[in-house]
Amino acid sequence: MNLPMATRPVPPAPVFEPLELEEIVRLHDEVRGLAQKRNAVILAHNYELPEVQEAADYVGDSLGLSRQAGSSDADVIVFCGVHFMAETASVLCPDKRVLIPDLAAGCSLADSINAEQLSAWKSEHPDAVVVMYVNTSAEVKALTDYCCTSSNAVAVVEHVFATHGEDAEILFGPDMFLGAYVQEQTGRSMHIWDGECHVHAGIRPQDINAMRKSHPQAEFLIHPECGCTTNVMEYVSAGDVQAEGVCMLSTGGMLEHAGEIEPGTTAIVATETGMLHGLRQAAPNVEFIPANPEAICPYMKMITLPKLRDALVHDRFEVKVPADIAARARVPIERMVAIS
Repeated sequence: MNLPMATRPVPPAPVFEPLELEEIVRLHDEVRGLAQKRNAVILAHNYELPEVQEAADYVGDSLGLSRQAGSSDADVIVFCGVHFMAETASVLCPDKRVLIPDLAAGCSLADSINAEQLSAWKSEHPDAVVVMYVNTSAEVKALTDYCCTSSNAVAVVEHVFATHGEDAEILFGPDMFLGAYVQEQTGRSMHIWDGECHVHAGIRPQDINAMRKSHPQAEFLIHPECGCTTNVMEYVSAGDVQAEGVCMLSTGGMLEHAGEIEPGTTAIVATETGMLHGLRQAAPNVEFIPANPEAICPYMKMITLPKLRDALVHDRFEVKVPADIAARARVPIERMVAIS
């Protein structure tokens, strides 16, 4: 399968110079003081470095972070995540100043489709309804009818058929794994864009099955709201991965479930490895192991504590979506939230 070329080159795997504990403590204190002085809220995605997560006011997935941004009374939002997430915060919070500590923190899935490509695709199917995963740019969202997350993609597609007719034509993207999963679950045919997250495309059935064979008593947790694990969801749906013992849980559900796992047992986690930090905090007596230890997003790891500190000190780097694009992008996002 030939995938579209990303507009932003994928960075190499990150090489970290670990911070000393004393430096982490000092930077945490400095960041919290600066945030209070500027009336700023710090939001961090589950995949960020542990010390960045610990500096945040709220840690969660992209949809949860956007909701937090929209409900905050802060003047400044510092988004420790990737660029499309900061854009979504800007769309939902046009009166707030949104900063991202590193402008290069992108997303290979979001980069797999741009506005020009979507416009061309729509011109080939002028009567189609466009459903795009939330991992897309604001320009793509502005050309979209409905956004969705992995957890509500099936509901969104079913809503489209219910409101637009049984013969509705749907353009679904950019995650081809999520699209395949939705087709299987709904029994409906759609046009699906050939896009993927380069990190989680590496989580393959043979790797998962080998890990589960090595840990036959372990639970297997999948985070369905992380688009980059939708390939695993599709593998389960297709029967390539045994469904028994598989738990598909949201961020909150996964953390809640972690506390219910019997101490001393093992749980395999199929997602970006940054999620393990929160799980280990929630259940320190459970051994959480990654389905693929190399599933590390280099974009997420671009955000560091020194960069977070510098964003607050130097008021950088602002992410501001133009008003006309934001107005159009807000519509499919609000539809997504309503269906959630």
